[in-house]
Amino acid sequence: MLKNLLEKTGYIRIPLEPTGTDHLALQATLNNKEGLFILDTGASGTCVGMDAALHFEMQEEETELKAAGAGATEMDTRISENNMLRIGDWQCEGLKIILLDLSHVNTALTGQDEQPVDGIIGADVLRMAAGIIDYGEDALYLKSTESDSEL
Repeated sequence: MLKNLLEKTGYIRIPLEPTGTDHLALQATLNNKEGLFILDTGASGTCVGMDAALHFEMQEEETELKAAGAGATEMDTRISENNMLRIGDWQCEGLKIILLDLSHVNTALTGQDEQPVDGIIGADVLRMAAGIIDYGEDALYLKSTESDSEL
């Protein structure tokens, strides 16, 4: 099966939790602090809510960058560099993360009796880790940074 093939070639399996809003959520550790994140292949970069920056001990910098997403446009952002992200046994150091207001996302989630999230894991992490999503098994596979295996 897919799980066996991927694990043999150095991938790490991360369980995903479907939400009532048809998002896929996962637990991750950012700067040694746990949080709840949504997996979003349409988000170009990994994001954290501005209200969660203190929890994750993030260093923020001003930016002129404006963000847009489903239901929101021209959102002010800040940048945080040199973050350590761990998802299961996969980890990345030196990650740049966008800080923005995720209240529109969390309003939609809590309106459906779902937990609010701290952030969004975006395509930057999926590309970096050669991510593979198994929708049938609600699992994300990330290529181990320690593995030299090839598919």
